[in-house]
Amino acid sequence: MQIVDPTDERVPIRRALAKRSGAPAGSIALLDISKPRGDVLMNRLEERLQARFPGVEVRRYRKPTFAKPAPEDLRRRIAEENGFVIEALAD
Repeated sequence: MQIVDPTDERVPIRRALAKRSGAPAGSIALLDISKPRGDVLMNRLEERLQARFPGVEVRRYRKPTFAKPAPEDLRRRIAEENGFVIEALAD
């Protein structure tokens, strides 16, 4: 796997992927940040996750606006209800 860094580094910093624990257990949160077409990306991601990990529940969340961080109560709820979170955007 090649990690591509969009910054203008003449000598790229070497980065290693975090160790993976295997298949996720519990539920996975998908956080839509409210940008246009984010729901299209999240729908496809949810389909792929459910196909790959059939026993895992996928829960959907949405920020009120992409212009600000997620409200504290939403972040707390996601953390309490899920073992993993994926935040994604699309335009």
